[in-house]
Amino acid sequence: MTKTSISRRRFFAFLVPALAIGAAALSPALAERLPLSGNLVDLRSAQGREWFLEAEAREAYWPLSSEFVTQKNGSFCGVATLTMLLNALEIPAPADGQGSFSQDNLFSEKTEAVVKQESILRRGMTLDEFGGLVASFGLEAKVTHAAQSSLDEFRASAAEQLSGKRRHVVVNYQRAALGQARSGHISPLAAYDAKTDRFLLLDVARYKYPPVWISAAELFDAMNTVDAGNEGRSRGYVLIGPPAGIGSGR
Repeated sequence: MTKTSISRRRFFAFLVPALAIGAAALSPALAERLPLSGNLVDLRSAQGREWFLEAEAREAYWPLSSEFVTQKNGSFCGVATLTMLLNALEIPAPADGQGSFSQDNLFSEKTEAVVKQESILRRGMTLDEFGGLVASFGLEAKVTHAAQSSLDEFRASAAEQLSGKRRHVVVNYQRAALGQARSGHISPLAAYDAKTDRFLLLDVARYKYPPVWISAAELFDAMNTVDAGNEGRSRGYVLIGPPAGIGSGR
């Protein structure tokens, strides 16, 4: 075995376990791992690992994987994603949070003014509501509906974000368009491989799906779908950055 193959094995021994944190704590009713459709490639596969190693736009992976959480119920995909982002960007957490945000303590009067926790529990959240919640913590949040964008614009913007420190991309897409179960979902992107034109999606429904590579075109099409719960607007993506005074951002 070569030194290169040994170093790669050690690298992924560290890389993948962080994404499993929280999955084991789910109730048996939620622990329902589903098969992947052929258009999605598991990060843990030989091909998935190879693409990660060759990807240049992957700065977002490290802080997100360190703070990865699995959504605690079927409606909290946006809440789990926001929890990860707040901790990854080191936003000061409530005193009762032992130094970090959780899917319970991130709610406050400010978040309730954007969308009520009761409403999220009942129906999840829309792209615009997610962007509003991000902004309520003083973060940059550029919301873009796919119908008002293009594949080229999305690819360029997302790849640039994923290449910069303290920059993130969150996507709101329709699962069914990717051959997955159920409908609208929210999760963060962690990397982009220009050679294959694929993004790495860190699905916060970890009990259902692992981190997967998906083609930029397919992901954009899944975002360019109508969300009836958002006044018929299309789904889309949010470019997120730190508030003024927290790091240089690049």
